[in-house]
Amino acid sequence: MKADYDASAGKRPVKLTLNAELVSQAKAMTDNLSGVVESLLAEFVRRGRRERLARSGTVEATVAAWNRFNAEAGSIADEYSSL
Repeated sequence: MKADYDASAGKRPVKLTLNAELVSQAKAMTDNLSGVVESLLAEFVRRGRRERLARSGTVEATVAAWNRFNAEAGSIADEYSSL
């Protein structure tokens, strides 16, 4: 699968506050905890982008439906407008 980010970008240290017991258990399972966290973070970002795109698509579909209704039936405010 193609990465959604520049995998060759430089690394930088970040400060995280994590549960000490979880970190100990995770370190016992892998020799590359940073790599595991990076892949989990990449999936989190990917999922967030998909959700944002889905919401955007829903909004666009709603606007299109409203515009179709308005074109066919006119504005529901027309009968109340004094303009």
